[in-house]
Formats: sequence, C-alpha cells, structure tokens
Amino acid sequence: MDAGGLPLELWRMILAYLHLPDLGRCSLVCRAWYELILSLDSTRWRQLCLGCIECRHPNWPNQPDVEPASWREAFRQHYLASKTWAKNALDLESSVCFSLFRRRRERRTLSVGPGHEFDSLGSALAMASLYDRIVLFPGVYEEQGEIILKVPVEIVGHGKLGEVALLASIDQHCSTTRLCNLVFMPAWFSPFMFKTTSGHVQFDNCNFENGHIQVHGPGTCQVKFCTFKNTHVFLHNVPLCVLENCEFVGSENNSVTVEGHPSADKNWAYKYLLGLIRSSPSVLPTENADSLMSLDLESRDQAWSPRTCDIVIEGSQSPTSPTSSSPKPGSKAGSQEAEVGSDGERVAQTPDSSDGGLSPSGEDEDEDQLMYRLSYQVQGPRPVLGGSFLGPPLPGASIQLPSCLVLNSLQQELQKDKEAMALASSVQGCLIRKCLFRDGKGGVFVCSYGRAKMEGNIFRNLTYAVRCIHNSKIVMLRNDIHRCRASGIFLRLEGGGLIAGNNIYHNAEAGVDIRKKSNPLILCNQIHHGLRSGIVVLGNGKGVIRSNQIFSNKEAGIYILYHGNPIVSGNHIFKGRAAGIAVNENGKGLITENVIRENQWGGVDIRRGGLPVLRSNLICFGYSDGVVVGDDGRGLIEGNTIYANKGCGVWMMSSSLPHVTSNHVSYNGLYGVAMFSQKDGSGELPGGHGAQENFSEDGDAILWETELEKDDDPLHRPVTVALVESNSINHNGASGLYVQSSEALHIITNVIHANGDRGITVAQSSQLTRVANNSISCNRQSGVKVEAQCKVELRGNGIYDNRGHGVITKGDSTIVIENDIIGNRGSGLQLLPRSDTKVIKNRIHSFRAYGIAVRGRTKALVQENIIFQGKTNKTIFQQVSNNRECIMKNNKFLVFKKKSDTWRLVNPPARPHLENSIRGPSVAHSGQKATAMATRITARVEGGYHSNRSIFCTIL
Repeated sequence: MDAGGLPLELWRMILAYLHLPDLGRCSLVCRAWYELILSLDSTRWRQLCLGCIECRHPNWPNQPDVEPASWREAFRQHYLASKTWAKNALDLESSVCFSLFRRRRERRTLSVGPGHEFDSLGSALAMASLYDRIVLFPGVYEEQGEIILKVPVEIVGHGKLGEVALLASIDQHCSTTRLCNLVFMPAWFSPFMFKTTSGHVQFDNCNFENGHIQVHGPGTCQVKFCTFKNTHVFLHNVPLCVLENCEFVGSENNSVTVEGHPSADKNWAYKYLLGLIRSSPSVLPTENADSLMSLDLESRDQAWSPRTCDIVIEGSQSPTSPTSSSPKPGSKAGSQEAEVGSDGERVAQTPDSSDGGLSPSGEDEDEDQLMYRLSYQVQGPRPVLGGSFLGPPLPGASIQLPSCLVLNSLQQELQKDKEAMALASSVQGCLIRKCLFRDGKGGVFVCSYGRAKMEGNIFRNLTYAVRCIHNSKIVMLRNDIHRCRASGIFLRLEGGGLIAGNNIYHNAEAGVDIRKKSNPLILCNQIHHGLRSGIVVLGNGKGVIRSNQIFSNKEAGIYILYHGNPIVSGNHIFKGRAAGIAVNENGKGLITENVIRENQWGGVDIRRGGLPVLRSNLICFGYSDGVVVGDDGRGLIEGNTIYANKGCGVWMMSSSLPHVTSNHVSYNGLYGVAMFSQKDGSGELPGGHGAQENFSEDGDAILWETELEKDDDPLHRPVTVALVESNSINHNGASGLYVQSSEALHIITNVIHANGDRGITVAQSSQLTRVANNSISCNRQSGVKVEAQCKVELRGNGIYDNRGHGVITKGDSTIVIENDIIGNRGSGLQLLPRSDTKVIKNRIHSFRAYGIAVRGRTKALVQENIIFQGKTNKTIFQQVSNNRECIMKNNKFLVFKKKSDTWRLVNPPARPHLENSIRGPSVAHSGQKATAMATRITARVEGGYHSNRSIFCTIL
C-alpha cells in the first residue's frame, strides 16, 4: 500500500464491510495489508465475534463488561474450538488408501420444522449421513422415544438462543457430534438429556434445564458458552473434558461430579482437546499479575500487597510507654537515690537510659559518690530479624521485614517448588475454567480417584464450592469463592492437589476445610472475612499451607485440631477477630516463618493437647498476648520474635509443660513471659459463650474421637518439667518473667533485660523453680523477687544494674548460690521476715545500699560469699540484732582503699556462663487423646497485669 493511496481510516471503513473469508484473503496480500487487517480489532473483529450465534462475549459470564485483550484472538480461539468435533473426519479420510481416487462427499444440510423437509429430529436423523448438518427452526421439539445417534452429525438451532427447545433423551453411539444454539429439557420418560460412553460431544451456546448430562470414559466432551439451570453434569472416568465460559445456576445437588480415575483408553478427540487447551491463554500467574483484589478493608489494609515487606504501626503510643518513661508523681526530678517501696523493695527514680546496657558507674553520678570502679559486662538483648525489632515501636513508623518473612508471589512459589509447578501445568480428567457457579447447593464434587482442574471460576451463594474426597486430586488456580453457606473448599479421605492464587472470602464456615488424611498444597491464596476460621485442619488432615494472606476472619486464621498435622510456613495472618493460629484437641503442625500480627486474641493459641512446633515466626502488634499455651497445651516454641503485643509476650500454664526456647520477647505491654497453673475454666464464664464448635460438613455434629488414629512419634520424648531457656526477654511493660505456678519450672540461660517491672517475679511456686545461668539486668525494679511460701533456686545468674534490689526474697525455701549480684540500685540481696534462704558462694555488690540486708526475723545461711563495699556511708551487711537464725560463715568483705581501685570479676569471669549451659529437649510429646468436641474460643478481658488468666484468650 503506497503513500499515495487512500488514507488508512478510509481503508478501515471499507474493510469493515468484508466477511470473514474475504478478510482472510486480504491479510495474505502483503505485510501492510496484514497489519491493516489486524488493526480492525475493535471494529470488524468485535462485530464478527459478538454477531456469531455460536458464541457469546469472550468474558461471559464472569466479566461480560470487560473487553478481551484482543477480539480477533478471542474469535480465533472460538473458531478453532468449534471445529474440534469434525477433526475426526480428516483422520478417517487420511486412513483410506485410495482416498485420492474418490470424490469428496459434500456435507448436506437437513432442515427440520413446520414447512420444512422434516417434521421431527428423529426423522431427520434417520436420513442423515456422516457429518451432515441438521438445522432446527424455531419451535418446541418433543421426542417420545430415546434418540440414538449412530452417525456423526451437527445439530444447530436457527435464530436466537431460546427459540428452539428440544425435549429429548439422546444417547450417542457414534464417534462425534456437535449441538449448538439449543435449549435442552428432559423428556417425560428420562431425566437424562444426553449421554455418551465412548464418543466425543461438543456443546456450544446451549441451555440445559432440570436434567442430567452423563459422559463415561473414554468418552470426552467440550462445553462452551452454555447455561445449566438445575442441571447435573456427571463425568465418570473421563480422560479429558473441557467446560469453559459456562454458567451453573440453582443446582439441587452438585453441578458437576467428576468420579473415577481418568481412563487409560483415550478416544480420537483427546489429542485435539489437549492441543486446544495448551494453545489457549493460560491463567498461570506472571510476576505482574500478582495483585491483591480490591477489598473494603480498613485504610491500613488497603495498601497491603502480596509482596509487602513493611509493617506500619498504628496507635498513639507503644504498649510499654506508660510504665517505662516517666518518674513517679511527687519524686524529685533527677533524683538518683533509691526509695523503699512496698515489702521493702527499692525502686529507683532515675529516668531510663536508652537501653539500660551500661553499669551505673557510667551514668551521671557524682565522682565523689563512687569510690571505686567494678569491671563487668552486662549481656543485653540479642539481635534478631534485623534492627527493626530492637527498638520500641513508634506510631506511624514502618518496620522492614527480613527477606525470610516477605510474602512470596505465586510465580515465585511455583518456580521454587517443582511439584507445585507440575500440578499447576497438568491437565487430566476435567478442566473447568472461566465458569460461574451460583445460587445452588454444590459446585464441583470430585470423588473416587477423580481428577479436576479449575481455573478462573467464580463460586458464590452455594452450600459449598468444591468438595474433594476419596483419593481424588484437584488443581484450583485463581478462582473466586465467596458467600458459601458451609466451607468454601472441602477435602477429606485423602483428597489432595494444589489450591493456589484463589480469593476465598465471606464464607459461613472455613474457607478451606481439610480432614481425614487429606494432604493438599495451599499456596498464595487470600482467605479473609470468613464468618468462622480461614483454614481448618482436623481428623488427621495434613497439608502444606504456604505464602497465603489470611486476615479479618471471625475465628482463628488457621485452626488445627483432632490430630491435624499441617506444615504452615511463610503466611501473613493478621487482623483476625480471634487467634491468628489455634492448635487444640491434640492438633499438631510445624508452624514456621509466618507473620502473625494485629489479631484480637493470642497470636498463637495452644490448648487441650495441642502439640505444635512454633519456630521462627514474627508475632507482633496483637491486641492480646503473643503466644498462649493454655490448659494441657504442649509443644515447642522456638526462635520466634514476639514483639509489641498489648498483653503478655508468652502466657502459659506450667501444667502444660511447654518448652519455650531461643525466642526474642520484647516491648510487650504486660509480662514478657507469664507462667500460671490455675485452670482456665475454674473462674466465672461470661454470659453468652461456651457453645460448642461445629465442624460437620453440613451443620451436624460429628464425634471425631471414634475415627482418630494413634500417631505416636517415637522421636518425641516426654517433657517432665516446664522449660524456659535461651530467650531474650526485654523492654516489656511489666516483669520480664512472672511465675505463679504449683508445678516445677526451669528458667535457664535467658537474657532478661530492661523490663518495666522486675526481671523475674516468683509469686507462687509450691514446687521448685530453678533459675540458672540467666542474665538479669537493667530492669526498672528488682532483678528477682521471691514471694512467701515459694521454693526457688538461683544458680549461676548474673544480676546487674537493676533499679531496685538485686534479689529480694521472703520465700520459705530459697537457695542463692554462685550468682553475681552486682551494681543494683537497692541492696544486692534483701531477705524479708519469715524467709528461709541459703546464700552461698555469690559475689554481691550494691552502689547505694547494703550488699546483704536482713529485715526482721529471718532464717538464713550466708556462707563463702564475696561482698564488695559500695558507698562510704553504707556498711556491707545489715541485719537485726539478736537474730540467731542468721548464720554467717567464711564470707569475704572487700572494702575500698582509694578512688582509683578497680575490682574485676575473674576466676570465674562474670556470670552467666552461657557456653556451659546444657539445653533441654527441643521437642515435646503429648500422650493424651481428645475426648471432647472443640469449643469456641471466647474473648475475656481481665483488668491489670496481675491477673492469673490470659487477657482476651480464655477457652470456655
């Protein structure tokens, strides 16, 4: 086309009148004409696509208002698909040896209707030959007997869809057939409108009402642009069937049932269907395709994206700010003297330093008041997850997540998981894509080793969307599942497959329900705003739950119970109205590297035989406690960052024998770690709670206990004592560690630093609480306080620079042996009346008070200690006169001689000696069996941080 020709716009106007064959011929003229034909996409190609009676809008029924990327490509795909049924004719002709010497037979067109060649479909079929076309003109055609298709034919309705109705029962015995532009209704004698056992059938732009369609393998089917009203499609052992752009409405049972393993025998159409599927546009994600669907969320979540690596802090102050920064009313500004509080406990009034990491000898203290220097090193909090979690949470600030906690996109997950990629790329059994299932009972039911793949569908207002049972496998990619009256996706009896990139929300039960040894792979879904839990795993269910966004659900984001044992990793679970993850009724699971934030109850809640491994998670900004280990909860809590929760960092019952190790617990509003022994259900229950949890398929209670299998792991060895070891517990609003327990407890090799109250408070301990090899420093009050009638052993600890006493005790059996109690603002060790204490081989010093102070009648043995002198106006040791029960033996008192004296803690070096500590077992074992139905988690608010229950987190 030369420059002197007609303008391009005029050419486009002329070419817009051409028919399809003429457009094809013009595109072969030259390159310029080819590009000109392509430029007619939004005009002529759109007209051809929408004007074809065999198809509808390319994005019908889900997005009929959205333009396709290319009208020409959409028309091309439909044109190729419409010819699939007749490709068998080419195979037959090529197989005839002398086909070159035979005249090719032309296809006939047979007309049926009043005033036409035939009056009924049956009479036309009796006269039809191979691949003839039968046209039904407008009218209602009711066949009184079953129609048997013996030769391949094409049956097409003339006019608009709905003008030709066919009441018949058709049984296909031929190799292929096509039906187009018809309304099917069942005949009076059979509910089956169409069935085939070996051939291929193609439906285009048809309506089916109140009947059944049945395809048995090795038969195949291809269905496009069809509407099914209260119609059941039954596919049995099919090697491959394709349902595209269809609408399923008002089903009284399942809309589509896929039963049986795909047949090994395949008919002629299998390879053509497979090629057609592979040539059509895929819904597999690209990097740019991963975006969060627009949701009506709070402003903070509107900016949430699947690849987010930031957390924005809301609120006016950090959880610990009220107790950690302002001096008490009435105290003198800048006063550095400690004052005596209740029970003789000394509380310093000096403002906090930035992190409390320096000894008092480095603070703003008059050189005349410090007569010597004592050299030692305080062990502060250990780095974890980068610097964002070492400082206090600042309102409006953004916290950068480390790379291990950044949410992966679906493309990234598929690239690193070859098994998931193979599942996503596989095509076997039934392929359902771009369909709409609405306003009925069930969507897709896959059973008895069936295989089904669902892509880009919408399931809404159903009882359930997809059910997969009996060793069946499903692949679900980028579907939209919402407002189901039960669970969205339900798997049981060893069902499995891949559930990836779906948007699952506003369902009445769980978004995904996994039971009875089912083991799916759940990747990169958005599961949110459910009226119950996001994902439920129970009854020996398994599964891999990875890189999902689970948020704003009414109950737990992930609920594991009745021997459920999934792998939960890399998920972001946030803004739930209950716990982030709940493990109950002998549930297990490996829960690792998740971000669990801003949930109303505990970030992770473990109760009633729950035995998970909770490792390397970020649990932050919760409105209650970070981790709750309730009645008979067990498990390993290891390597987690528990940060800025409004309640406790870890709240647990010592009777549950938890193992809490290597966690970073900081900036929580109440205790860092709180240990209680009182049962949750012993108090009063708020009204309106206590209803049992319901995990039945359709609302009926099921007693799972009779179906459970014993799954004892010989690698799990029993834990006989609650253990808190190797944790960093710092900058929490109340005591770093609070104990009110009647069971034994070991507190070993922890760093307890700069908390808003005491380092360790033992309020009740009828059995021995062993505190060994801990660094307890820079806390706002005493390092350790032991209340009356408590049994405590302090051994090998370094207790430094606390703003109250180093150790204060009125326990009836306290052993303080081989500790360094140095640089505390109050007395190094204060023994209160009626206490019974053994103080042996310690190094003790206080800058402003006594090394050891004995108040009232106290039974004590003070033996072989090294006690350093502090101020010149204080003695090293103070006790009430005539206290014969206080025995002093072989102690060494060091008194200063001049200001330049420097004493060092050597032989042994400053405690604790963490390199010599022996770690306990890293796993826990639960031997109890669930004997009750799971109950709803019910919120409970307790005032103050001296409550013996977890706030917001009581299971009724």
